[in-house]
Amino acid sequence: MVLDLIITKNVDGYSAEVPSLKGCESWAHNEDVLIEKILELVRFYLKLPNNKKIIIDKARKVGNITVYKLVFDKYDERI
Repeated sequence: MVLDLIITKNVDGYSAEVPSLKGCESWAHNEDVLIEKILELVRFYLKLPNNKKIIIDKARKVGNITVYKLVFDKYDERI
């Protein structure tokens, strides 16, 4: 599964959203902290285990907006 993660740099920090998951948004002073927070939300929204590996691929940056691709296997590998 591949999801877009959009991070916007603001005057007071960073905001992030995963547009395909309604309400999956967060804010932080630091981009690295923000990415960790949004990954936690993605795991919660999709009911993924905490140890599920999610690959974060920087797709593009335009001005103050950076788009990442979150890549992972939604299904349990044990099945």
